[in-house]
Amino acid sequence: MTGWEAEADLVVVGSGVAGLTAALDAAAAGLRVVVVTKDAVDAGSTRWAQGGVAVVVGDVPGDSVEAHVADTVGAGGGLCDPAAVASIIADGPAAVARLRERGAVFDRADQDAGPDGRLARTREGGHSAFRVVHAGGDATGAEVERALVSAAGGLPLLTGHVAVDALRTPDGRVTGLALLDDDGRPGVLRSPAVLLATGGYGQLYSSTTNPETATGDGVALALRAGASAADLEFVQFHPTVLYTGPAVGRRPLVTEAVRGEGAVLLDRAGRRFMTGVHPLADLAPRDVVAAAITRRLTETGTACVYLDARALDGFAARFPTVYAACRAAGIDPVREPIPVTPAAHYACGGIVTDGHGRTAVPGLWAAGEVARTGLHGANRLASNSLLEGLVMGARAAASVVQESHVPATTLRESGFPATAAAPAVPLADRTTVQRAMTSAAGVGRDGAGLAAASDAVEAATALAVPIDRAGVEDAALTLLAQAVLAAAGTRTESRGCHVRTDFPARDDVWQRASLEVVLDEAGRPVVRAGKKVAA
Repeated sequence: MTGWEAEADLVVVGSGVAGLTAALDAAAAGLRVVVVTKDAVDAGSTRWAQGGVAVVVGDVPGDSVEAHVADTVGAGGGLCDPAAVASIIADGPAAVARLRERGAVFDRADQDAGPDGRLARTREGGHSAFRVVHAGGDATGAEVERALVSAAGGLPLLTGHVAVDALRTPDGRVTGLALLDDDGRPGVLRSPAVLLATGGYGQLYSSTTNPETATGDGVALALRAGASAADLEFVQFHPTVLYTGPAVGRRPLVTEAVRGEGAVLLDRAGRRFMTGVHPLADLAPRDVVAAAITRRLTETGTACVYLDARALDGFAARFPTVYAACRAAGIDPVREPIPVTPAAHYACGGIVTDGHGRTAVPGLWAAGEVARTGLHGANRLASNSLLEGLVMGARAAASVVQESHVPATTLRESGFPATAAAPAVPLADRTTVQRAMTSAAGVGRDGAGLAAASDAVEAATALAVPIDRAGVEDAALTLLAQAVLAAAGTRTESRGCHVRTDFPARDDVWQRASLEVVLDEAGRPVVRAGKKVAA
């Protein structure tokens, strides 16, 4: 099959907050940038973010960057990198200011105060202050994505193209990507720098808040290129996803900001059950709330709990996205509690990077949810994700600009030609993978279940050459399932959003360290202990 070839100074894979921020900054610095996305430009996870951006800009009395850092570290279950947390959060105000300069419009406390008026704030789980800025009530991600897509209108953009594999020199430097378009036609995009900004892997589970694009492609590609990943076992389940009966695929999110404005969780008997579980009760960190809901569902034998927002004034105006989703399901949140359950939401771990988005593989960067910077640790603090994407996207671009010196001749002589066959990789049926992960690696896990899930995935796996987007995604999900199950089986304690029912206690003596995953010579995930985090 005849393929095509092209060159760029930087290839960005992914068109969400981190990817487009990096692409815009790199292009402004004079680099030839190409953005690759396997779907429509705005189809990724960023547009679905509801709550907002957690940021301290100095206009909330009593709040501070130090308090935001403390809240983040407190939510992270002892595995945050304190230096990374302090650095990323300190850069947040400038990153949000740049986003506003690119056209993003946030809600103001006084809508009549004009564009320079004080921004409105809300509070979410784990935060000690009202510091989350938002747009469109509960449509912050949509506004962020709109502004960035508009600003990136002049950039070369390849939609409908999925990254299959990294091109590499014999000594391991990444020099571009092998791609497939929607019709399965191959191509090669050569570049001295590749930035992965592909989001997370929520589609590992049958029920998730993530769109169909969230299949872990970037983590899988990076592992196969020789990078390491860490904290993969920490998959955050959002506590409150709209429950409308058994369903698979993306489920409507009920933003945490609803609880921030005063809504409370009730069981089927109408009793509050978060009081006494955590000092912040209904506004506890997400791992605590999701685990408490799961316990209550088991105790009562019910399929959902209820979020009572009836006491909130102006619900439809403040939360138009949630209100529309509820009404579409025949629920009136103004007059009745909202049925909710936890669902897979956010990958706290990912490709290991430094503070500038560099991976251990020369020529390969990562930013956003696909990366593990040390900000999140064992559990993400609400609304830190858009912040991280803004900060790390900009830092990765600056790093690429600083290191953009590989001659074009090196690129042309490296990797494989556009007509070369893609390598065979382990690939399992997606439904089998999702069922195994949902049954054994959700909120509440044990060794026997994890082992059984691993066996089920292994039994369904065979070597195959992906020939289209679905094949690339299924191969990524297969590898991510193997890696998450291996890490979750190795971590014999409960920490953050990794809850082992057979090891319910936290072990700070032997297990206060991230677990890194690499691939062995046979392409199988191998777990090794990372550096211990200081107490």
